[in-house]
Parts: sequence; structure tokens; C-alpha cells
Amino acid sequence: MTEANRKNATFSTPNLTRMAILVAIASILFMIEIPVVAFYKLDLSNLPVLLGAFSMGTAPGIIILALKSMIGLLHSSSGGVGELADFLMGAALVIPASLIYHRSKTRKNALIGMAAGTLCMVAVGVLANKFIMLPFYMGAYHMSMEGILKYANVGGVDSEWKLLLLITGPFNLLKGVVLSIVTGLIYKPLSPLLHAKVKG
Repeated sequence: MTEANRKNATFSTPNLTRMAILVAIASILFMIEIPVVAFYKLDLSNLPVLLGAFSMGTAPGIIILALKSMIGLLHSSSGGVGELADFLMGAALVIPASLIYHRSKTRKNALIGMAAGTLCMVAVGVLANKFIMLPFYMGAYHMSMEGILKYANVGGVDSEWKLLLLITGPFNLLKGVVLSIVTGLIYKPLSPLLHAKVKG
């Protein structure tokens, strides 16, 4: 398949329809958050992103992720900073996962890809919190790091790096594992609906 044909297949009408549906589902899931630890909350909004990336390719997956984040701006409480961090962490998960899976579309490669993506998301999550999220909240709410740690209220976590390595990192690991498990369970049953039948 030539590059032009691949592009046409990616942005075919069936694929665009599936992408729109996945964006809508992701946007709804983005608003459903489950408190886990400190101020971190778990959501499954990147589940449709992974499904789209596995079924249609990395580029559609990133488009779904970007549109979900842009729609999230409509109800953002962080001036878009949280959505930026979410996009970076989502991309860190989805890009390795989908690239590895599409080398050879096997269950083994899917699991390896999601494991690699989860580790990347953990690393990017720590960096995004260090350089984007924590500075934003410190500035927006005029809080010191001591104030943030007090607000987090986790025993034994008394420094920024302890927060990042003992709370942020494990939280994103949990999030990646949950997303990977759910994706692994539902991808095959949903596969007939997720794969566009492109003619020509």
C-alpha cells in the first residue's frame, strides 16, 4: 500500500465515523473520575484512545486523544494545563503501544506494547507533574510545596520527590495497568465494530 493509499484508508468515512464515536465516549469518560490517592483521580478516558489506535493506527489514536483533550478544555478547572498534561501522558501510553502492536498484530505484541506504553506514561507523568502540574497549582493557588504536601495528606510523603516517586509514579502505573487490562478484555469482542472495511 502506497503512502497516499494508506492516508486515504486512515481517513476513510468509516474510520472518521469510528473516530468521532470514540472521541465522544472518551470525552464522557474524561468527566468520570474515581479518587485514588492524594489529589489523583483515575479515569478511563484513554480506553477509547487505545481502542482507536489499535484498530485504526497510531495517527487516528493521537487525533482521538487530541480532540478529547480539546473538548476537555470546555470544563477545565486548570486553564488547560491539566488537559496538556493528560495529552502528554496519553500520547506516551498510546504511541509505543500502537507502534509495537502494528508491527505484528498479535495478543503478545499488544501486551508488550501496552506494558511499554505504561512505563513511558509513568516516566512522562512524573516529569509532567514536576514541570507542569505542580508549578501551575503552586502559582494559581499561591501554594508552597509544603502546602501541596499538606493538602495531599499522605503519611511519610514530606518532599516533592517523594510525592513524585511514591505517589505520582505508582498512580500512573496503576492507571496504565487498569487501561491495559480493560483494553485486553474488550478489544477482541469489539473488534468487528472497530475495524473499518475500506474498499478499493
